[in-house]
Amino acid sequence: MALPQVSLPTYELEVPSTGKTLKYRPFVVKEEKLLLLALESEDEKQIEDATKTLLKNCITSRVKLEDLALFDLEYIFLNIRAVSVGEVVEMLLTCEDDGETQVRYDLNLTAVEVFKPEDHSSKIMLSDEMGVIMKYPSFEEFVKVSIIGKDTSDEVIDIMGKCIDQIFDGEEVYDSSTTSKKEFVEFIENLTNKQFDDVQNFFTEMPVLKHEIKLTNPNTGVENTFVIQGLSNFFG
Repeated sequence: MALPQVSLPTYELEVPSTGKTLKYRPFVVKEEKLLLLALESEDEKQIEDATKTLLKNCITSRVKLEDLALFDLEYIFLNIRAVSVGEVVEMLLTCEDDGETQVRYDLNLTAVEVFKPEDHSSKIMLSDEMGVIMKYPSFEEFVKVSIIGKDTSDEVIDIMGKCIDQIFDGEEVYDSSTTSKKEFVEFIENLTNKQFDDVQNFFTEMPVLKHEIKLTNPNTGVENTFVIQGLSNFFG
């Protein structure tokens, strides 16, 4: 006789970049185990496959992971983790006013949101006629930065090239249908320092998973403000 199947609850959230509603369920033990084993292996391809499997299984709406921005994926993963393991994470925060007093804080993960800076634009003018239209880092960068915790500082130019959606020069437009990723990377390498900084600002100012905490130092009575951002920092 077949054993009964456990009924899993379904939840909804709003995808930050699109505003569309997405349905999801908690991950089960075997799915979490698959990801943990992949992380222990330290093999990037294995981790990427395990992360993709977990997200595809838990997201019950029709969505293409590759079309979601990095901050969308972080927000979705955070919420899946919250309903799977527990909404509250205990954090130990060091007060900045004296640099030594540590305060315990219970963070409710469901209170964490994606912060969207005002006036942030994907269009960057590099001259009077020429500019680029950027797109956000997606699934590959999500795995490296948010799941593996890999420092991508050595891959900045490569990531910039991958995130170019279009280059325009007057009436001429160059996109992925006419231009290779290698050519986009070479375009970035040939920018001036000022132009490079303008493109880099797109990434430093893009929406981010962020939460602000205010706590009073019990020893000094001084209020401290803690700003936590980036998926991995919500589990430290």
